[in-house]
Amino acid sequence: MSSHKSANSIASLVVEGDATPGEVHLIIGPMFAGKTTALLRRVRSEANNGRNVAIIKSSKDTRYAVDSVVTHDGTKFPCWPLTNLSSFRDQFGSDDYQKLDVIGIDEAQFFDDLYDFCCKAADQDGKIVIVAGLDGDYLRRSFGSVLDIVPLADSVTKLTARCEICGKRAFFTLRKTDEKETELIGGCDLYMPVCRQHFVNGQVLIDSQGKD
Repeated sequence: MSSHKSANSIASLVVEGDATPGEVHLIIGPMFAGKTTALLRRVRSEANNGRNVAIIKSSKDTRYAVDSVVTHDGTKFPCWPLTNLSSFRDQFGSDDYQKLDVIGIDEAQFFDDLYDFCCKAADQDGKIVIVAGLDGDYLRRSFGSVLDIVPLADSVTKLTARCEICGKRAFFTLRKTDEKETELIGGCDLYMPVCRQHFVNGQVLIDSQGKD
């Protein structure tokens, strides 16, 4: 009897699973690794293939533009600047949201509701969600909830930059000042990409300067 019920349950899942499933793709790495560039490349590719796309970024990031995602080399793409992802559907419009195929999220580390949004958008709404963000902060600790997306992701891409000091592959972001808050938004004026050796050496130097 239990085996029969199990077979019926599996059959039910197959029928319910006929709807087009969504996807989650995660792009991570230090600052200046090209995460936004990779995000825009993927979103533009989807748009060129006839899919409806939209990009969201945190309203906290106003470094280059308020209503555009902008790469460090100046490439732009219109976006929705939001304080939280849960408001996107209402602001975008329910009917227009239904027509969306692809949602890009830039600077994902600033969204506290990232996990819940990605779950619903991909699992329930059938959207392709492409997430780009920092995996670690200036102390190499998990930044926001970006790493919580790894178990949800169809793919995870870890990008690297070039160490500003020696030119080797850079996996980490070094803050040039001794300020301690986690969220300190800036560009090359405040941060540099570094390899492991120069991250450690840089932290020692900055810590010693902070004690002077």
